[in-house]
Amino acid sequence: MVAQPETQYAHSGDLSIAYQVVGDGPFDLVFVPGFISHQDMSWDVPIFANALTRFGSFSRTIFFDKRGTGLSDRSLGFGTTEDRMDDIRAVMDAAGSERAALVGVSEGGPLSIMFAATYPERTIAMVLWSTFARVIQGDDYPIGATQELADVLVDRAAAEWGRGTALRFFIANMATDPDTSQMLARYERSASTPTGVRDILRANCEIDVRGALAAVSAPTLVINRAGDLMTPPPLGSYLAEHIEGARFVELPGDFHLDGGPGGESDSLAIIEEFLTGRPYQADIEVDRVLKTILFTDIVGSTERAVEIGDRRWRELLDTHDRAIRRELERHRGIEVKTTGDGFLAAFDGPGRAVRCAQAVASAARDCGLEVRSGLHTGECEVRGDDLAGIAVHIGARVSSLAGPGEVLVTSTVRDLVTGSGIEFTDRGVQELKGVPGSWHVLAVDA
Repeated sequence: MVAQPETQYAHSGDLSIAYQVVGDGPFDLVFVPGFISHQDMSWDVPIFANALTRFGSFSRTIFFDKRGTGLSDRSLGFGTTEDRMDDIRAVMDAAGSERAALVGVSEGGPLSIMFAATYPERTIAMVLWSTFARVIQGDDYPIGATQELADVLVDRAAAEWGRGTALRFFIANMATDPDTSQMLARYERSASTPTGVRDILRANCEIDVRGALAAVSAPTLVINRAGDLMTPPPLGSYLAEHIEGARFVELPGDFHLDGGPGGESDSLAIIEEFLTGRPYQADIEVDRVLKTILFTDIVGSTERAVEIGDRRWRELLDTHDRAIRRELERHRGIEVKTTGDGFLAAFDGPGRAVRCAQAVASAARDCGLEVRSGLHTGECEVRGDDLAGIAVHIGARVSSLAGPGEVLVTSTVRDLVTGSGIEFTDRGVQELKGVPGSWHVLAVDA
């Protein structure tokens, strides 16, 4: 067993995220944990200690406690999927990691998917281990669990939390002696609280990152157990079917994770073989990436220009442009190009994009103008400094449906900001000119 490494802190917005680094291998690996973790006490739980030691034997392994759990800040809760995904970036930056392989287990899977799709240039490879893109059934997703079953599991885990029994719902075959049970009880109490666990697990039931799968370009391995009741094999095979070139491995076992003697040795062997076979891939030119697209447009621009004259209109337009660029900078948006009287911008997180669009509407109003905005999250083609593809067309068409001062989004954006506090009003299913199919459109509430 390796010596326990020092706990350090990365800054993600206003929060401090605890992380550790073990090993000095030829490439970086970021281990993204499940719904709870604890940097210090993970070394007392054999399944976690064995995995971290194994990863550290062939890589420089970075692992962390997500916001709201373990040794990381809990003051602002556990955040949205977008927030927790961004913690990966913050930890990599703090650890001096430019590119890494991602290993996401359970809840860490969808966060890894979002990161790999958003930052393909920083993702060497990805392992999705007993995980999912979405948990709950839907009209277009019959393989998920029922909400009723999920509610029972969440309530039971919260009721048992802190006594050393709750983790056994997720990790099978752990020893039942008093010392092990007491250690698990301490781990549970240190990692979170019953209320925190209930909130996190409920939020996990709302995760849906299916829209990001097509934008993953990193080599991907998906591992599932044949009898896993938490994330059954169909959830894993769905991931492999929708991530181009992904490899799916189904292992024997009727558990989510195995904490018994030898534990997940078969999983770790497959992961090591997958990652060490390609640690030094040549840099490739990124030609597709997941982005949230924002289109803005000044309402009634022609009429206003005629009303006030060319010189005054140009001055007003310059004031508008400066205001929009300030908001893009504040919300970490990238100006792709101007489009007549508006902007095309891209964001690495849909929550920031929505808030930027709201701020843009307010800033334009201060200039005496009304702006309409439309947003969509999807896979974009990178063409030099420009973006292209169906996602860009969808964003433009959604923007054209908006009224003065209004921000419209697709249901893809809505699904990805679940839990952020952003609220919407349903605008129904719309036909978007030149875009196949029908699209569910919503207005962001002021």
